Amino acid sequence: MNAQHLPRRRIIAAAAASLLPGAALGQAGGAYPNRPVRIMQGYTAGGPTDLIARVLADKLSIGWGGRPVVVEARPGASGTLAAGAVARSAPDGYTLVLLASTHVQTPTLLPRLPFHTVNDFTPLAQIASYPLLLVVNADFAARTLVEFVGRAREQPGGVTFATAGIGSSPHLSAAQLAVRAGVEFTYVQYPGTSNGQTAVMTGEVNAMFLNPLLALPMIRDGRFRVLGTTGAERWRDLPDVPTIAEAGFNGYEANVWYGVLGPAGLPPELVTEISSAIRGAMQQPDLQERLRVAGFNSFFVGPTAFRATMENDLTRWAEIIRRAGIRGAD
Repeated sequence: MNAQHLPRRRIIAAAAASLLPGAALGQAGGAYPNRPVRIMQGYTAGGPTDLIARVLADKLSIGWGGRPVVVEARPGASGTLAAGAVARSAPDGYTLVLLASTHVQTPTLLPRLPFHTVNDFTPLAQIASYPLLLVVNADFAARTLVEFVGRAREQPGGVTFATAGIGSSPHLSAAQLAVRAGVEFTYVQYPGTSNGQTAVMTGEVNAMFLNPLLALPMIRDGRFRVLGTTGAERWRDLPDVPTIAEAGFNGYEANVWYGVLGPAGLPPELVTEISSAIRGAMQQPDLQERLRVAGFNSFFVGPTAFRATMENDLTRWAEIIRRAGIRGAD
């Protein structure tokens, strides 16, 4: 039967199907995805990256008609083990990775990485972020960020920061402040974030950069004082606290962001399909609420703009790390 004898409803349905994302991918094996999609993440199961990956995976699976979307944790080396595995994978859309902004910071700290941070990946979507909060012991003399920096100027190296590791986001956030303010801090490394929090509470160290979910309860019960936030805008739960840029350090920003990437060479039609599916997932109110409660901003930034962010941040953090004199592993 030719097209002119087909019922009108079947003609309309066929035309609509041809316009659906992924329809052009339905070759012999059927439309993408026709087997499980794997999202890798480079940190321990149950952490922030893992949470985002699993929330997203659930929505993608629904959007793809129940096809399994599996999250695989491959922790180690600041996320580079998972990133390297995806960089080496086939560009077929079935192996993706959810990475944090440490992805664009580690190349300067670990110059012998077996992949290029941008060129060996296909950015698909930037989807979430959170600022860090600069907190001090409630009894610390400085009441504002200007006073805090002034104290560091008066006593070079005398203001101490707790960190959970060289090159971690809290450490680099403090290093950026030191570079922009022209001061010197002393960094005290602890085996984990909770140990650093305890050290600030007891007065063993003066300050720390913390994510809002951990910091807010201690701010509200009076154990911490917050001096500023690292975002471009004020944090929604602390509207009276200025950003560090607002407090006089123009250009300062140190949000932790998350994005989804595939290996280099993903075909354009797959980039469109996967990116569109992620956009649809991120528009779901229950997903947005779950991430909000967990302390994240959720949004959608497409492939082109996400690549530009990665390239800009790669250059920006390299300069900050160089000026701060931070060295990672050789």
